[in-house]
Amino acid sequence: MSFLKEFKEFATKGNVMDLAVGVIIGGAFGKIVSSLVENILMPVLGLFTQGANFTDNFWLMNDSKGTGFKSLAEAKAAGAPVFAYGAFIQSIIDFVIIAFCIFLLIKFMNRLTRKKEEAPAAPPEPTTQEKLLMEIRDALKNK
Repeated sequence: MSFLKEFKEFATKGNVMDLAVGVIIGGAFGKIVSSLVENILMPVLGLFTQGANFTDNFWLMNDSKGTGFKSLAEAKAAGAPVFAYGAFIQSIIDFVIIAFCIFLLIKFMNRLTRKKEEAPAAPPEPTTQEKLLMEIRDALKNK
């Protein structure tokens, strides 16, 4: 019975709930960034690369299945062994863009939560010796 109690305490701790919320929001944010890459950035990049589509770039590793494949999907459907380097390049581009967007988001959040400059701390209380020296100084001034 203690195992179930221990699991319940673990599952209801704030850290687990925060992690769950983070994973859910991260998944939604990933979809947004993937859409940004696929629907906005890649078409613009395609203009500069004259319509090149990275995901369809592949190298046929064996000619035994035929050579007339026009797309990666067609080659895979035929069961041809392919080296799909274009999909890998696309994944790297997606990762870099996602990492950059997360960096910008964290930078923005840090700016929002940055603490206001703290007022300078009050000077420390004088020590007993300093108090005595000040009393002596004041007494000499008054003579």
